[in-house]
Amino acid sequence: MSRTGNNRTRTPLHRALVTFLGALAPLLATLFLTTPAASAVPSGAPAAARPAPAAAPAAPAAALTEVTNFGSNPSNLQMYLYVPDTVAVRPAVLVAVHYCGGSGPAFHSGTEFASLADRYGFIVVYPSVTRASRCFDVSSPQALRRGGGSDPVGIRSMVDWATRTYGADTGRVYVTGASSGAMMTNVLLGDYPDVFAAGAAFMGVPFGCFATTDGSEWNSACANGTVSRTPAAWGDLVRAAYPGYSGPRPRMQLWHGTEDAILRYPNFGEEIKQWTNVHGLAQTPATTDSPQSGWTRTRYGSSGNQAAVEAISLQGVGHNLPAGGMAARAVTFFGLDSGGSGPGPGPGPEPQPGTCRVAVTTSAWNTGLTASVTVTNTGTTPVDGWKLGFTLPSGQTITSGWGATYAPVTGAVTATNAPYNATINPGAGVTIGYQAGHSGVAAAPGAFTLNGTACALA
Repeated sequence: MSRTGNNRTRTPLHRALVTFLGALAPLLATLFLTTPAASAVPSGAPAAARPAPAAAPAAPAAALTEVTNFGSNPSNLQMYLYVPDTVAVRPAVLVAVHYCGGSGPAFHSGTEFASLADRYGFIVVYPSVTRASRCFDVSSPQALRRGGGSDPVGIRSMVDWATRTYGADTGRVYVTGASSGAMMTNVLLGDYPDVFAAGAAFMGVPFGCFATTDGSEWNSACANGTVSRTPAAWGDLVRAAYPGYSGPRPRMQLWHGTEDAILRYPNFGEEIKQWTNVHGLAQTPATTDSPQSGWTRTRYGSSGNQAAVEAISLQGVGHNLPAGGMAARAVTFFGLDSGGSGPGPGPGPEPQPGTCRVAVTTSAWNTGLTASVTVTNTGTTPVDGWKLGFTLPSGQTITSGWGATYAPVTGAVTATNAPYNATINPGAGVTIGYQAGHSGVAAAPGAFTLNGTACALA
């Protein structure tokens, strides 16, 4: 059979069809060959909710991402996740719990835990309250027992999602928090001692101290520091949260300022009673020292960086923790840095103030303040280019500054040198300052770092 000209004679309709298919081909290739983007939907979700398999992680690296449908969540918490660019093999997971009135994103931007995750390769989970008060439930009967409901159940689901999705080490899950988040740290260690290896509570109260039976979220007697119990009575409250549990108990690090007017300082001593009793320890510390001016640290059970209980009292400090450099000390207590007890070179020295000293003075009025900060190079070599890190007390916002650029203007701030004062010679200093608005707390920052190294306070 003859095919004249190999079918080169084509009708107008045929030519139009060829043109249409040629234009459609790239679109079809895109649809069928592009890998679906990663999604923060848990692997246990119904098939209709799951994306097609993809090699990418469940959340973008080095970005705060909200995760939905992470599991049982009776109080409608939100889950935010921070995954650094470089994640350790079988990474640890740190749950960082915000203060009353805050949010997960605010705690992410206002603390140093994400930057420490960048350095050490762990993952950070930031729970976020959606109820009107923006406070965590640390008072209801449901919250104070394992699996009872409310916020602790939702946070436990977040941990399970993160460890499952990233192949994390379930033996290295930790929790930290400030104020309401510190109270939740106490609650989570009581409810789930088999989940959390350790906690660090900044300005908290003992497990069960905020308990109420009338549905109220606030307990004035506890907040004012008038609730006092024996160590055994406090310990029994923790043990009752998970009856029959006989496994190891999480270690606890406690921080509190002596001038705290929101959750008053006596709560610090009651927390020490509770957690030493939970660990079967006496009230007499193994060691007492002052790692920084104005600080008194007591350790119970051992003298190392990973004591069963570690308590840091901050003289003259109010309700404004954690300040600059304190997150790093919490990470050391957890063992997540090179000085920890996890994978790596093994125990090493704790962070110590470096070759710098900071003196700060403030002058305040009803809604604002000015601060003058002098940084002195106490080392033997020049500092050529510097960044001074510190955390503003809650409610403060920088409105102007001199001698440096300041970013961000709230929370964990970095002051970067101006061109004319970039070099600080040995024995010399540089003075900078800022003006800030405040909502009632006019205190100065409690700690500073120079190029990432903790400074002594003058």
